[in-house]
Amino acid sequence: MKDINYEQSLRSLEQIVEKMESGQLNVDELADNLKKAQALLKQCQEKLTHTEEQINKLIAD
Repeated sequence: MKDINYEQSLRSLEQIVEKMESGQLNVDELADNLKKAQALLKQCQEKLTHTEEQINKLIAD
């Protein structure tokens, strides 16, 4: 997955959730969307962790 910013990742996650909740995805689409959501979630978590580390460094200095 290409590197996109946190807000873009979050929007993409929200769109995937809406598609999943609609109940109109077939099994293959559901599996593909779940994989994409997992990758986006991991990317968001990594960005948040990195940002938290940067903030902690700034506070410590």
